[in-house]
This record gives sequence, structure tokens and C-alpha cells, in this order.
Amino acid sequence: MAAVTPSFLRTPKAVIFDIDGTLVDNMALHAEAFARFAERHGLPPLTAADRARLDGRRNSEIFPLLFNREVPRDEWQAYEAEKEGLYRELSRGRLAPLNGLRRLMARLTSDGVPMALATSAPEPNVAHTLHEVGLTGVFPIIVRGDQVGRGKPAPDVFIEAGRQLQMVAADCLVFEDAPMGIIAAQAAGMPVVALTTSFSVAHFAALQPPPNVTCADFDAFLELHFA
Repeated sequence: MAAVTPSFLRTPKAVIFDIDGTLVDNMALHAEAFARFAERHGLPPLTAADRARLDGRRNSEIFPLLFNREVPRDEWQAYEAEKEGLYRELSRGRLAPLNGLRRLMARLTSDGVPMALATSAPEPNVAHTLHEVGLTGVFPIIVRGDQVGRGKPAPDVFIEAGRQLQMVAADCLVFEDAPMGIIAAQAAGMPVVALTTSFSVAHFAALQPPPNVTCADFDAFLELHFA
């Protein structure tokens, strides 16, 4: 007998998307920007383990972890401007919506399902990435990590997105690509679909608890779950 798709997948009442690695498959470009940044500052290359503990976090938390010391606000802001400037330069003209995103968004819009973004990206990156993929102005609700008290893996950014959507947590379906984001969404009490743009199925399966669903992209999600 075929498995029954849970209602929160078939007919979500609201959907919250992460941006980097979710709306766009761009984490390789972020990794390239980090590699250039690390070389400039004499830091070792980022490993897969580094990515797992850093991806999804705010820059105010990433740079102290990278440098293994306290980094004052003015210093990490300068590092943020440098690294994210590298990302925007590298990604210009190279970004596209993840497979199936526009099809899913059209379906959600047709069904009257509200959508929001919840991201750790700084505002210039949000504006840049949405512009590059032709989604400027599409999302009326965008919550950034620097607008809430705590960044991912704390649930604050998802809780605030749910509040602005005027939805209870269990009715908000989240799409994420990073372990830190998945943990944050789960802590907010929201079901999560993990996208394997950045980490493997096995990596997500090892999380406790694992995400509700793991898919390669939005096309795969639509084909499997969104009847």
C-alpha cells in the first residue's frame, strides 16, 4: 500500500523558504567566496565539517568561529562586507531559481497559500539574489537573522516569519538546505523539507530528529508529495 502524504505536505497553509541553497543552488559560490576570503586572511580552507556548523548562521557568529576568537562588531561587519561583496561579484549573472521553484510558487499562489522568506543573509545579499533570479518584490514577508534576537539554529527567524504570516507554527512548511536551518525550523515547531543542494541525504538522516522530507529540488518535491 502506498504511503499517505501528510496534509502539511499536500495542502500547506503557509510556506517559508530559506534563500541561500534553497531558492537558489548557490552555496558553491559562497564556498568560493569564503575560500578567497580565507586565503586573504591566512585561514585554513573550510572543510565539510566547517560547512555543517557554519552554513545557515549569521555572519556575526560565523567570523568568531572562523577566527577562533572574539570578533568586535566593527571588525565582523568589515569582514562581512568583504566576503559578501566577493559573493555578489562571483554570483552576478550566474544565479537561477532552483529547479521547480517557479512551478511550486505558481501552485501555492493559485491555492492562496502565503509565502515568506527566513534567512541569515544580510540585506544586500537578499536584494542581490532576489534581483538575479527575478524575484524582487515577490515576497512581502522577508525576515533576516539580523532582525531577530538570535540567529539559526535558534528558532527566532522562523517564529517571526510565522508571526507575520499570522499562522501557527505547525501550519508553516519550511524549505531549508542547511542543518542549522533545519534545527531552527524544528525548534520553532514547523515541519521541514530538506533540500540536498548542500548536504547529502545521509547527512540529513543522521540529524536528530531528521527533517520530515528530503528532496533534491522542488520538482522532486512536487512529484512526490504535492498532489
